[in-house]
Amino acid sequence: MRNIVKAPIFRIIQIVWSPIALVSYVLFVIKVIIFSRKSGVSSTTLASLYTRWMQHKLGTRLDEPAVRLMMVLPNVSHLGLRFVTGGTLLAHRLTSYVPRIYRYPYEGDPPMLHESAARTTFFDAALARHLGDIEQLVILGAGWDTRSYRMPQGIRCFEVDMPKTQQTKRQMLKKVGLDTTRITFVPADFMMEDWLEKLVHAGFEPDKPSFFLWEGVTMYLDREAVESALRKIAGTASGSVVAFDYFNADFIEARSLFMRYSRAVVNAIGEPFRFGIKSTKPSSKYMAAFLESCGLSMEEQRNFGQETDRKPAMAGFTTAIV
Repeated sequence: MRNIVKAPIFRIIQIVWSPIALVSYVLFVIKVIIFSRKSGVSSTTLASLYTRWMQHKLGTRLDEPAVRLMMVLPNVSHLGLRFVTGGTLLAHRLTSYVPRIYRYPYEGDPPMLHESAARTTFFDAALARHLGDIEQLVILGAGWDTRSYRMPQGIRCFEVDMPKTQQTKRQMLKKVGLDTTRITFVPADFMMEDWLEKLVHAGFEPDKPSFFLWEGVTMYLDREAVESALRKIAGTASGSVVAFDYFNADFIEARSLFMRYSRAVVNAIGEPFRFGIKSTKPSSKYMAAFLESCGLSMEEQRNFGQETDRKPAMAGFTTAIV
């Protein structure tokens, strides 16, 4: 069956399933909000995990640790998850079609709805590109990231995150029988503590080239914390790399339905948007200047969607070199 036939059949199944998916999604989000407010455990990290769970289920990016972790997280309604994703998984099973939002590697200019899938491809590619030149991987604001399980044995892996979120992750990894002995966990609050000092105290060697992965975090910190973190990274070994995503400052205040909904959700769970980089076309020029002010050299920059003279890019990803 060709894609020109598969795609319409896939969409019809999704449409038929959509009333169930919509109700289930509302219940799913309500549980996320309630759990986050009660526990203090981050829920914005679920976006990346959900995408990788779906990619695994659709066979585009296999990630068994992510699948096992998703099924035990206390902030996930597993019945809700089943019904939210049921239409897509059923449609895929019947047609073998994979919608663009879950393809891997992701190709083309991503709209904001495809943010998580696009950044997964971008960061995976950046890490693979530098893997032969680094000795340490540091995942900042690690959340439910499972890339440490994809690393070769010679790479030391560190995860830095808020104490409550990290404690929950460690408990859930243990619950599903995933070995954590090769991961060094460092609890730290980016806006309140010197995370690099705690990282060094835990065994990180700043004189060895490292890859700092900072996915889906900067927009929830204030500008001072973001700049401070980048300057700390700039003080590590020559050849070290940092990869992160960011929002345009204007986009955070946008009045689109998508952003009004996004702000409502992140405010409800206590993780409001705080930081964005002011930029117009070409946004790469503004990003390069921002990184230079923090002591770093831009290696690569990509936008979410196309930018024009009248409409700047909403967000982007970048890698920078020490």
